[in-house]
Amino acid sequence: MSTSYDALGIDIGGSGIKGAPVDLETGTFADDRLRITTPEHSTPDAVCEVIEQIVDHFSTKPHVPIGITLPAVVTHGVVRSAANIDRSWIGVDAAALFADRLGREVHLVNDADAAGVAERHHGAAKGHDGVVLLTTLGTGIGTALIVDGHLVPNTELGHLEIDGHHAESHAADSARKREDLSMQQWAERLQMYYTHVEDLLWPDLFVVGGGISKQADAFLPLLDLRTEIVPARLRNKAGIIGAAWLATQGN
Repeated sequence: MSTSYDALGIDIGGSGIKGAPVDLETGTFADDRLRITTPEHSTPDAVCEVIEQIVDHFSTKPHVPIGITLPAVVTHGVVRSAANIDRSWIGVDAAALFADRLGREVHLVNDADAAGVAERHHGAAKGHDGVVLLTTLGTGIGTALIVDGHLVPNTELGHLEIDGHHAESHAADSARKREDLSMQQWAERLQMYYTHVEDLLWPDLFVVGGGISKQADAFLPLLDLRTEIVPARLRNKAGIIGAAWLATQGN
């Protein structure tokens, strides 16, 4: 069991809750990741029990910062939405809840935001200043906006209305699967989405995450954008690494 690491990151997902200690100098796990199945009824209390198990498993010392992602909008530690977790989270001061149960402060962050921060510091966007937008193409479209290395939290740009549709209902990977779209057909929808975002933000770089990013060569070359667009590198490690990084920042 590793005893020397900078922070513990925990990523709460719809199917699994994953945690690992993180060496932030290298952006790598300092020990093997632990994954525990998300409780069927993923209420705050049920998830708290799993978080406690992960913290105990790594014998996390009191001085070690802990970062936790949620598939939700989080403002000042309060959960404002719920995606793939129980809706009883909405309105909960999760920061206070976790602090009470763990006996220490934690940093909470939206899962896409955590992934974006990880990619900016240790992944595909490392060294890129200016405006960087991570988009995760999955069940929906998650977004993380990083400006000169600073996170602009909870952007939720997957909910932009484009051509009468919420973008994610029309262009997420789930839409591709649901409608049995070819990569070319799906790319036409992605083109519309990314062009719209380009016109709003004039970003310097798009980073594309989500499981489908493993097939980036099949659809990214079909897009015609003025902005450089690249696949994410950290994939399912990004949430843990980003949460750990943010936990050390004191914000």
